[in-house]
Amino acid sequence: MKVVFAGTPEFAAVALRELLAAGFVVPLVLTQPDRPAGRGMQLQASAVKQVALAHDIEVLQPLSLRMDAKDPQRAEEARAAHARLLATDYDVMVVAAYGLILPRATLDIKPCINIHGSLLPRWRGAAPIHRAIESGDPETGVTIMEMEEGLDTGPMLSMQRIAIEDRDTTGSLHDKLAALGGRMIVDALRRMAAGPLDAVPQPEQGVTYAAKISKEEAKLDFSLPAVQLARKVRAFNPFPGAHGQAGGVTVKIWNAEPADGQGTPGQVLAADAQGIVVACGEGALRLTELQKPGGKRLAAAEFLKGFSFEGLVFE
Repeated sequence: MKVVFAGTPEFAAVALRELLAAGFVVPLVLTQPDRPAGRGMQLQASAVKQVALAHDIEVLQPLSLRMDAKDPQRAEEARAAHARLLATDYDVMVVAAYGLILPRATLDIKPCINIHGSLLPRWRGAAPIHRAIESGDPETGVTIMEMEEGLDTGPMLSMQRIAIEDRDTTGSLHDKLAALGGRMIVDALRRMAAGPLDAVPQPEQGVTYAAKISKEEAKLDFSLPAVQLARKVRAFNPFPGAHGQAGGVTVKIWNAEPADGQGTPGQVLAADAQGIVVACGEGALRLTELQKPGGKRLAAAEFLKGFSFEGLVFE
């Protein structure tokens, strides 16, 4: 079975590596253009592109796949990519966190299936892992689905569930779901090779949308309940990193947990080796791993050696 693969970040790269290890032929990979990254803001290839190049696979990086794009460059790149897909011998396109919309013209060439990191129809959209943690969902999983023009609306081919543990962050849950998605897509394609898979329409009830994460929403509002803030800290780890301001200093908060205590929201109630306890709208939040601008992530005990919270209020 020959597979065209479309994806960009590490979540997708895990699946691509699994497909290659399982012996699937991948003649072509689509991924987003190289982006500036790191302190030097040098152009960096996506995780998927790095895997493709390591296996001598042809890579396309169009800015868009919409041949009717208003921008002439985008439209031309889309036409070139479409022509290359038509000229490629493949059986199915696998899509995982590609980041570009696939228009009808692309979907009509060959079957397209998607690896999505949620239990559809819950958390359609860009940030399903973040939003599942932020909302306090007890479980999540991966859905393999047929692609159509709607946003993650296609029929489901398979689904597997996993529990969201109390200490899961977006980083740790991402790794679990990426590994699960890699195994599931290999299984799905092997079954497809033997015959058509049963496609189950998504339920009409229970649809939610996982909006893209913005840096602005990572600033903690201590008037919210501590339980809700603890989930936000986990949801925004590693990106964009929850933070608050204390004494005019922006402090990133990488790990936190609900604690006993009450006071004016934002008031520091205690600061010791076990953590910095901050009053919230309901209860208190113990900050256990923090980071100053330009510094390293430190456990509270180490962080307090260079920063005093006495009399401070988080804003």
